[in-house]
Amino acid sequence: MPPPAVPRKRPRQERSRDTYDAIVEAAAQLFQRDGYARATTNRIAERAGVSIGTLYQYFPNKDALLYAIGEEHVHRVQAELADLAEGLRRDQPPLPDCVHALLRALADLHLADPRMHRLLYDQAPRPAETAAQLREVQGGIAAEVEFHLRRLGVGGPDPGLTAILVVQGVEGQLHGALLDPPAGRTVEEVLGAVETLCLKALAS
Repeated sequence: MPPPAVPRKRPRQERSRDTYDAIVEAAAQLFQRDGYARATTNRIAERAGVSIGTLYQYFPNKDALLYAIGEEHVHRVQAELADLAEGLRRDQPPLPDCVHALLRALADLHLADPRMHRLLYDQAPRPAETAAQLREVQGGIAAEVEFHLRRLGVGGPDPGLTAILVVQGVEGQLHGALLDPPAGRTVEEVLGAVETLCLKALAS
């Protein structure tokens, strides 16, 4: 049975945390530069300035490194979206403003580090543990969308299903046309088109 695609242990001391972070950062850099398949644990250890034995103390394989990269990404996304959710629930804006705010926030997260998004979603194999992380983020966004669909009385007879379909559709559009706009189209034009599609779907 192959080792699990998660870190072996979590660092508790500051020095260990620095070593852990250096390995994860080195893995992210090499996965993005060379591709997941070509990057090796030996090269990652060398780039991080640690021995291969030290790397294996924390990570049994490359999948575990990918999981750690995804974990940091998930925590960052959840923190930023929590701030947005708090503001939307406080202000309770109308549907167009709500959709605009959510799409703008998601777009900014994608555009802030497009290479990381391509790595996690497109370029690397996705172990079950990493896929579960990404589904957790998607589920959290969908729950927030559902709350506002019910608040605004839109989303059809099953706002929960509508919310997850909208989130999945937007994710696909952002990972595609937003990160790689069609010829002659700008990022803002793509984002505006996605916003228009969402509003039409939700208002129908």
